[in-house]
Amino acid sequence: MDVLTHNFSLYGEGFLGTVELTVYASLLALALGVLMAGFRVAPVAPLRVFGTAWVTVLRNTPLTLLFFAVMLGLPRFGLVLPFFTFAVLALGCYTSAFICEAVRSGINTVPVGQGEAARSLGMNFPQTLGSVVLPQAFRTVIPPIGSTLIALAKNSAIAGSFSVTELLGTYKPLNERGYSIIWTFVWIALGYLIITLAISALFNVLERRWGVPR
Repeated sequence: MDVLTHNFSLYGEGFLGTVELTVYASLLALALGVLMAGFRVAPVAPLRVFGTAWVTVLRNTPLTLLFFAVMLGLPRFGLVLPFFTFAVLALGCYTSAFICEAVRSGINTVPVGQGEAARSLGMNFPQTLGSVVLPQAFRTVIPPIGSTLIALAKNSAIAGSFSVTELLGTYKPLNERGYSIIWTFVWIALGYLIITLAISALFNVLERRWGVPR
């Protein structure tokens, strides 16, 4: 317990950093993921190509390499932002590819007749997607999106290697202070467990309320 009680503020700062990183990156991933899913099923060929390229590149790029590309590449083009913002961009964009595929799979479960009926009423593609298709698809993609965001929370540990305050990075100063590395990681693991269980509980509530009965 000494590791935790004597360094509670350090753990707390790292824990809050991970929570903030997870929340902001999740919001970005959800927004981009839904947008790219719309692109992938759009009737406009260039949008489909862009959405497919986005998913293919990001899903097949190691997250650490993407962090290097964002942290070191964007400043070369004159875009200088705090490391935390860069980390949100890297995590959010990477996870958006997986959110996109989850949402697209949900869109494919919606009967084709739903879209045809919407178009017969004079709705255009954005209206059909936003008002008819996505609300129905959302009910089927709650579990996979929850699993993807849990993975995002754990992937946020990479940000600590890029000068971003987060939970895993607390082991470095604690190790320098001579604390047991085993207990240091026990409390770090507990912190991640709390975050992932909170996400899981949230999506369990959403699934019970809006999910498709099985």
